[in-house]
Amino acid sequence: MSNNAAGFIQKMKHPLTFRLFLFSKLPAAYFAGVRIREIDEQHCIVSVPYKWLSQNPFRSTYFACLSMAAEMSTGALAMAHLYRSEPPISMLVTKVESEYFKKATGRSYFTCTDGNLFQQAIADCITNNEPRTVKARSVGKNTSGEIVAEFHITWSFKAKNP
Repeated sequence: MSNNAAGFIQKMKHPLTFRLFLFSKLPAAYFAGVRIREIDEQHCIVSVPYKWLSQNPFRSTYFACLSMAAEMSTGALAMAHLYRSEPPISMLVTKVESEYFKKATGRSYFTCTDGNLFQQAIADCITNNEPRTVKARSVGKNTSGEIVAEFHITWSFKAKNP
């Protein structure tokens, strides 16, 4: 694991640092209860509860809250590989695709295992000084292990000019 990625992962695993990050940068995710449960260089698991602030009128988790958790499971992996990179790299979501299979009526867990894709794309972006994209997959499951939703989130990476 690179020292930069390890530093980012350590910050995301610290409950107070992570909550301060969410509160200041992603307040909607903070109030909805989105949390990173596991993270390393290769995978990230993020959860979102079914509660008053994340519900829809149909007694399930609102799709936007599910989307936040899916995006965070992919984005946290990307950010780990970008943390303190030289040159700095910007990242941006360019596309979100989703399918829903089952009502999310409890806590949902979104898992992304595309760390290698992010690592390679970012290395290519730095080496070739050309933008790169990654279409990352995040699968959401309920506590019974049933798939509730699947997201494909496309991230764009570009080296910032000095």
